[in-house]
Amino acid sequence: MNGTGRTSRKKQSKQHRSANRSNSQQTMSGTVSKKQQAILNAPVKLGDEVLVTIHGIGSSGEGVGRVDDFTVFVPFALPGETVKVAINMVKKTYATGRLLEIVTMAPNRIDASCELYGFCGGCQLQHITYEGQLSLKTQKVKDVIERIGHQNPDLVKPALGPKEPWAYRNKMQMPVGGTKGNIQMGFYAMGSHDIVQGTNCPIQDEGNNIIAQACYQIAKEFDIEPYDEHTGKGVLRHIIGRIGQSGWMIILVTVTEQLPHKEKWVEKLTERIPQVETIVHNVNGKRTNVILGPKNNILYGDGTITDHIKDLRFTLSPHSFFQVNPEQTTVLYDQALAYADLKGDETVIDAYCGTGTISLFLAHKAKHVIGIEIVEPAIINACENAKRNGYDNTEFIVADAAVEMPKLYKAGVRPDVIVFDPIRAGCKEEVLTSAAGMEPKRIVYVSCNPATMARDIEILTHYGYELKEVQPVDMFPMTAHVEAVALLTRSKATQ
Repeated sequence: MNGTGRTSRKKQSKQHRSANRSNSQQTMSGTVSKKQQAILNAPVKLGDEVLVTIHGIGSSGEGVGRVDDFTVFVPFALPGETVKVAINMVKKTYATGRLLEIVTMAPNRIDASCELYGFCGGCQLQHITYEGQLSLKTQKVKDVIERIGHQNPDLVKPALGPKEPWAYRNKMQMPVGGTKGNIQMGFYAMGSHDIVQGTNCPIQDEGNNIIAQACYQIAKEFDIEPYDEHTGKGVLRHIIGRIGQSGWMIILVTVTEQLPHKEKWVEKLTERIPQVETIVHNVNGKRTNVILGPKNNILYGDGTITDHIKDLRFTLSPHSFFQVNPEQTTVLYDQALAYADLKGDETVIDAYCGTGTISLFLAHKAKHVIGIEIVEPAIINACENAKRNGYDNTEFIVADAAVEMPKLYKAGVRPDVIVFDPIRAGCKEEVLTSAAGMEPKRIVYVSCNPATMARDIEILTHYGYELKEVQPVDMFPMTAHVEAVALLTRSKATQ
């Protein structure tokens, strides 16, 4: 089986010769660093073709194997497989290889259903059955809980997946590139910003595919100049679609203050897509990887759509954060609520509350909920969401949790439950120490990065908390990502 992202043998040979020549020169001059010496001593060299037995899965979905006890990462290889690999990068402690051939195939390997798989960087696990994906994700959480958190991996339950692992994404962001007269729109290639042309994605809600195809055709009809991220010139840089229960939102992101043919855009989009509720022109003139700029011009509708999580109603603007998998969001939040085990008289702190989604789930059963979030527009949305859903037992604070949590601790606030839902980097230690000092009966940790969650759990155990259970939830089928919810309780010895 051929691997994807091929590098020519000529290029590999040139790289190999260059690396050897450089290493030889460094050795002769006596300036070889410890890092360079480690690379020279590695059992594999650039361009080598080696057999690797895959024993695990990496954080990005790549297979992990060893050659003479030296780690080799192989994209698209699966645990249990023996594969032939061309080494394309060697570092101090690991190497990466391009899959050339599968010598022994895993029983759960399947053919990917998407024709762009392996070129587009959006999915990493389409080559394994969905049951196999859930098993890999469960093991991924077990591994970090044991290796980083120093906890019993048996506390991790099997990952919860959706009934249907396709067509789940309610938000689409497609970059625009190419040249005037030859516009390109689709997905970034693996590991780069090269655009892979395509306007049909099987993990997107079909509504987003309809939006993408219509916008691509209209941009071609108007001969819109695409954005060139190398020069910073051009006009159209991203197309964004959001599917809500009330209707659909389309966001056209340009470098320029003006959107060419804006009236015609509205006319054609509303004519071709009757489900459209609002159309927004967003201006982002900065040389940045951030997709949305600060300025929105509403072209059609009021600039918002409405969506629901169970009985909670949320109004979404272009900058609003909202989970992209509605079905699994309910599963994730229900699990967090179950671990919180609220009876109705508790005070709860939601330390990274965002727009208040988890806070409102908690407010349904708690006496009082305090939400903390550093992003002010998110707190404004949280207050609006609480009012819209009739909750007056919530309090939202604009602050860095690492600053506010110690303040609340010193002020004598003693919540019954604390909920964490931090960014991928996890919690700062000031947050964890303050939380432990408040002595809540339960801590519920919602994580988009189980590795940093495991690190934080290990810290909390030193402050008298015991890990009771971890529930992985697959929010992003076909990708290497997995979320998890953990429950910690105060040990009897510290109560």
